[in-house]
Amino acid sequence: MADDSVVAKRLREARTRAELSQKQLGIKAGIDEFSASPRINQYERGKHAPDYSTVERLAKVLKVPTPFFYAGDDDLAKIILLLGALSPKARKQLLTKLSSKKRAG
Repeated sequence: MADDSVVAKRLREARTRAELSQKQLGIKAGIDEFSASPRINQYERGKHAPDYSTVERLAKVLKVPTPFFYAGDDDLAKIILLLGALSPKARKQLLTKLSSKKRAG
């Protein structure tokens, strides 16, 4: 799967989960209201790819970690969402636990 189509798939997935229209998302991400819907539509169809700073703004609006948009593997994308939902303390604890299992294994 090409990077552009991964971003398109993840963007559509996150937007529908957030229950936002393409126009609402675009406006909240700082895109001009008259071009918001067409731009998000082009991103979701993979016709154009948003630059990294735009992806960061979209991620913030959609409340998902930016790396989610670039995860080609569906399971990895789910893990990124779950990690993003953890508090910084819980994330650090999980990282410590996973690191110790790697050393032990």
